[in-house]
Amino acid sequence: MKKISIILILSLSFINFIFLGAKAQSYKVNDIVEDKFFISKKFVIDLPKGQWIIAEKSSEYYYGLRSKIYSLLRLENKKAVEGIEIAEMHTAGIYEWIVNQAIYEAMFKNKFDGCYERPEYSIVRFFRKGSSHDCFWAGHFDVYKELFTPEDPDLRTANAQLRRYIKKNKIELPKVALFSNHSYFSRLRAGKWYAISYQIDPKILGGPKNKFVTEDSSEYHKNNIENYPEHKKIMKKWISISAKRHKDFENSINALDRHKLDLNDLIFPEDVPNTNNSEDITSQIQKLYDLYTNGILSKEEFDKAKNKLLN
Repeated sequence: MKKISIILILSLSFINFIFLGAKAQSYKVNDIVEDKFFISKKFVIDLPKGQWIIAEKSSEYYYGLRSKIYSLLRLENKKAVEGIEIAEMHTAGIYEWIVNQAIYEAMFKNKFDGCYERPEYSIVRFFRKGSSHDCFWAGHFDVYKELFTPEDPDLRTANAQLRRYIKKNKIELPKVALFSNHSYFSRLRAGKWYAISYQIDPKILGGPKNKFVTEDSSEYHKNNIENYPEHKKIMKKWISISAKRHKDFENSINALDRHKLDLNDLIFPEDVPNTNNSEDITSQIQKLYDLYTNGILSKEEFDKAKNKLLN
């Protein structure tokens, strides 16, 4: 699945930091986790429903900089249907002006990826002031290209551990995936840099089959999506889910209120078609239940959508 790549150039390239991501407990590759994931005592995330396998982990210490990085997968019949990459980096008191500039360059000046408008991104929202930032962006990507032949030359060897895991376990990947990236950094929050990336096979959301898989040709590309109304509905749903997750992300790391993004316009009640066909209603309720059990809908949202179908 997609990595968020961040190149921290400290002095003459002190370090390469790749986003992926525990409580004081130690996670290992192949561990299975559910419900919550503990990156540290102050960074705990709620996992979407299901069993998640740790496919990659890294813990680095370099010139006083400390990072924890984990990559998780959710599988169905040996196919990766969801992925989460999580990272926490401690930078307090360490070459602060150099680190601040490096994070700024990585987030806002990286020509391959970052928190700014790009054709393949469907939405970008961010706050930036001084060295602080709060970023949310989402879109689609070509899974095999991103993992095996990324444009960024610094990533061509960075995915080695994850690629080995996928090949060794004969895991099938979707050709196209949707992603959302979430990043927060502030010296006012102990100089910690937090990041999460979520990825999902659109089929899990009820997405239609993709005819085009390259990044530019994809039905999910913002320049093409108006011609594909069913894909547009799925992207809208994904952005809504992702916006809710960003609010949870901000709360989980105690982001300052004045840094938080206003994403309420992106969050909407689940759209459910109204039908009098009892067989179709049963099918729709099952789809809603699948979304609920996978953590896409809350219990309240599931009940509301179900009641709308039945009434």
